[in-house]
Amino acid sequence: MRELLAGGAIGEIGSVEFSWLLDTAHGADYFRRWHRDKANSGGLLVHKSGHHFDLVNWWLGSGPEEVFALGRLFFYGDENGRRHRTSGDRFALDLDASPKLRALYRDAEREDGYVRNQDVFAPGVTIEDDLSVLVRHRGGAVLNYHLHAYSPREGYRVAFSGSEGRLELDVRENEYASGAEPVPKRGRARLTLQRLWSPPEVVLDQELGEGHGGGDERMLAELLGDAEPDALGCAADHDAGLQALLTGLAANRSLVTGRAVSVDELLGEIGEPA
Repeated sequence: MRELLAGGAIGEIGSVEFSWLLDTAHGADYFRRWHRDKANSGGLLVHKSGHHFDLVNWWLGSGPEEVFALGRLFFYGDENGRRHRTSGDRFALDLDASPKLRALYRDAEREDGYVRNQDVFAPGVTIEDDLSVLVRHRGGAVLNYHLHAYSPREGYRVAFSGSEGRLELDVRENEYASGAEPVPKRGRARLTLQRLWSPPEVVLDQELGEGHGGGDERMLAELLGDAEPDALGCAADHDAGLQALLTGLAANRSLVTGRAVSVDELLGEIGEPA
């Protein structure tokens, strides 16, 4: 994807459509744990979507300039639980059934009081589970992003529209979740390029690798100094992290104010001494 975009396969990029689906196993996990309190986590726009904003910044080669967001708690939480709770509570995670989870969390509850498996429909959820974000990037392209944290399946779709065509990536990490755990299945990625006045061309159609689609192995190689030359700039540095974080922080500010937020203004506030 990065090679094609940087090589001008679709010309000048005008817009990006990005939809990320968290299934009812993965998505619900953020509402069981400490992430459910926005004062602790900053919400999904910071600790989850930040990875997605980082990808877009890298694909486009530019950071955010202005951000507008809408979001709400639609599915989880106590009020929504009265409508959405299922019989037998499919969202319950059995920590005792897993020796690893039991050792990490259940056996340690008496030490620190941290409850790993809170009820996703209980009071105390202050983060959103359905989020829409518009981002104008410094290069002029506009990102239209949506995150669902209660989807029946896991995966994402991203499409770039340019002056000479369109590039679409569809990633399916699993087909469905049967309860608190996803159904094991090797995911699949399909990348399609369609230039103006031409039929679509399937550039890539293959199974995903293990460990975040094969990314874990490459990340470890980078950290341990065993990585191959990084001509595409895959390894993110501190500045890339900051640019991704700024999109999430600006989006959170927009949720509160109801207006578009300038990233430069936000940076100015962050840089001011206390």
